[in-house]
Amino acid sequence: MPVKRFGVSLEEETMEYLDNFVNENNFPNRSQALRFLIEQYKVDKKWSCNNIVAGAIVLLYDHHKRDIESKSTELQHQNHHLVISTQHVHLDHDLCLETITVRGEAQKLTQLADHLISLKGVIHGKLVMSRVKD
Repeated sequence: MPVKRFGVSLEEETMEYLDNFVNENNFPNRSQALRFLIEQYKVDKKWSCNNIVAGAIVLLYDHHKRDIESKSTELQHQNHHLVISTQHVHLDHDLCLETITVRGEAQKLTQLADHLISLKGVIHGKLVMSRVKD
């Protein structure tokens, strides 16, 4: 895709904030940071508009908690049209990390993630989304 160049005028405080953002996130330059922010805005917009998105639900849980694995699997089967794949990793004797790759309407993925993350025994959970189409 061809690159278009343009000038941007910012207040000094906003410029300092942008420069801090560039440094904190290790962007090579301001242009890359602005591209990232615009892309993030596009993803957030698609998410709020309930467009088709893809992503991952990451769960960290204690596998000794009663029925957590069967409840997680049951929720995934009930939403098979959203779940693409699941990866299960044993971190140690007690902890498991599960990454569930998903694709579908943003609101349905959010609902599925909320149900999974709220299961008793889940220590931490997060839904990460990306846009699929413009």
